[in-house]
Amino acid sequence: MSALLPAPRREIAPGAVHVPGWLDVPAQRRIVEAARDWARGPVPLHHTTIRGHPMSVATLCLGWHWLPYRYSRTADDVNGERVPPVPGWLADLGRAAVADAFSPEQAVGYDPDAVLVNHYDGTAKMGLHQDKDERSDAPVVSLSIGDTCRFRFGNTRTRTRPYTDVELASGDLFVFGGPSRFAFHGVMRTFPGTADPGCGLATGRLNLTLRVTGLSG
Repeated sequence: MSALLPAPRREIAPGAVHVPGWLDVPAQRRIVEAARDWARGPVPLHHTTIRGHPMSVATLCLGWHWLPYRYSRTADDVNGERVPPVPGWLADLGRAAVADAFSPEQAVGYDPDAVLVNHYDGTAKMGLHQDKDERSDAPVVSLSIGDTCRFRFGNTRTRTRPYTDVELASGDLFVFGGPSRFAFHGVMRTFPGTADPGCGLATGRLNLTLRVTGLSG
């Protein structure tokens, strides 16, 4: 296959789909520019503390603020400010992602109301974990921009094998739902200097995960 063409989509596990090159470069730049605006506040980028230790990944939230093991409308662990809403264009992007990864029928009614925006520098990692603080089993949509990372996607029972390592590059889409919705997953490392310069991100990796919380209020 020509290097000019993206690699084919791949089902990593039942209900978990990797779509390389899903975001074109202008779409990546739009997200990076929006993330810079979000990072100015009202709740800035911060390192969430879990069990007394700050995460190496810097995070900001839209719609609902994620604290370890729960969501809140306000960033109670940062400055108490209310987080901005999820922009309509970003929710539309999430629906398009589910439609392309699964089917248009499965995208009907998909309405992500929380987005976690994570920035990884050259040393940041994220240990294997489950996204299970939501009261919904709707798919999680993950968008990658910037440096390539080694993403580990495991099983729903344990942090140990079986798992599959996937390289997520700038513009890649990863969606997991159905039987893989609560699979353990994490980021083992990033590869500095691998980003497309046109994406607008000078250093590091930006990852957006779109979720349906199932919460109200």
